[in-house]
Amino acid sequence: MTTPALEPVRVTRRHWPWIAGAVLLGAALAASWFALPVRQIGVTGNVQLSPARIKQLAGAQAGYGWLYYGGWRAGGLLAEPWIASAVVTRRFPDSVSIAVVERRPVARWQAGGRVQAVAADGAVMPGGVGLAALPLIQGWGPDRHIEALRVLRALAGYNVRSVVYTPAGLQVKLPSGSLWSGDLESLLKYAGSISMYPNKDLTIYPWGVSVQE
Repeated sequence: MTTPALEPVRVTRRHWPWIAGAVLLGAALAASWFALPVRQIGVTGNVQLSPARIKQLAGAQAGYGWLYYGGWRAGGLLAEPWIASAVVTRRFPDSVSIAVVERRPVARWQAGGRVQAVAADGAVMPGGVGLAALPLIQGWGPDRHIEALRVLRALAGYNVRSVVYTPAGLQVKLPSGSLWSGDLESLLKYAGSISMYPNKDLTIYPWGVSVQE
């Protein structure tokens, strides 16, 4: 068995303009990379994340070719749980500005041996600082942290300390007093009545509220 010989590629004078054009184009692209590097990177809107971390997520670094920086480099921003939205803007000739909106933590959630911040939409955010004053959600059994967040929203203004969930129900700790209910909707329905019984332990049933003396 023989292998057919390959036809030699012949470069003629007719090809020279194309070759010269490709060389010039490559040289122009290389020149534009070095002639217009990113020199200034601004970050705004960050609270929990450092500017360095946001720049890393955005793929923005000094010296990168300004003309070649684009949204495709910034995909890491949307993968970060702390970031709700971000806008990346290039400004001629050498600036990139990154404006982020971080999710606001509304509670801490203890699960799997870790305590993490939780946003109102249920998003779990690792790390974070200055969160100790937030109410603590914890429990066992099936995950009910979304229901606990609904309870916190219904009791906003009562300085809730913690919400403990179990398969049997939800218990809410207040600075003085507590609530317990085996039914989420009943708890939400009668949540407003706790102002009538300050400093009391209340049990909420579908048919009403029981006050523990």
